[in-house]
Amino acid sequence: MLDAQDVVGVKAYGAVTVLTIQRGFRRNAMDQALIDELKAQLLKLDLDPSVGAIVLQGENNGFCSGSDLKFISQLSVEDMARFEQETGDMARMFAFVKKPVIAAVEGFAIGGGFILAISCDVVVAAEKSRWSLPEVPHGWLTPWGLNALIERVGRVRARNLCFCLDELSGKDMLGMGAADYTASDGQVLDKALELATRLAALPRAAVASTKRFFANQMMPHAEVMDYEANHFFVENCTHPDAASTLNKHRTPKC
Repeated sequence: MLDAQDVVGVKAYGAVTVLTIQRGFRRNAMDQALIDELKAQLLKLDLDPSVGAIVLQGENNGFCSGSDLKFISQLSVEDMARFEQETGDMARMFAFVKKPVIAAVEGFAIGGGFILAISCDVVVAAEKSRWSLPEVPHGWLTPWGLNALIERVGRVRARNLCFCLDELSGKDMLGMGAADYTASDGQVLDKALELATRLAALPRAAVASTKRFFANQMMPHAEVMDYEANHFFVENCTHPDAASTLNKHRTPKC
């Protein structure tokens, strides 16, 4: 088992710091230790004057597969709701830290991983990366981050993406505005570092002011929306379809 500090790798490239989700053994899925460490690192880097931009990626050629169903299936519904709320709180931080945050998505971004990526200021997607929001097929509404999705693609498209009728590629994401740049598979980090270096070279105060201005415009209702989505998530988890999904991942008790 990894120690908490080992679930997120930290590496500096000049004025850019790369955070790497290091749960490749679970397809970089999110558990409590990961969320806590990502939050801690964001707060630490935001206060570090040597850091001008942050890149977020996943290890083993995948970004993030969302909440770790093996982890959340062991929790009560109330504790699942609390975990998802804390995850949403962490993702909203991307908009409010002073440093630009760039998502570098290789391989896949699924469920909460999809939302985690598009919550970043800039999204770089591998052309053939795979994106989907499978929460509704699992039996529940996406419990956080829908404001970020709506801001990028609009309400109607956001709703249809939540139905998860199709898997999307990085090129698809670029075409609908959910990603900002694409790169050839295997070249995403290089592209993200190039963009992050350019952002880090801009006047820091002006970058921070720009982020704060647009965050205030784009996210005044994000916390309330997360609260309401979480309420529906809890309600959905009492239904048989959701219970069936969670039971498939639950570790039998001795």
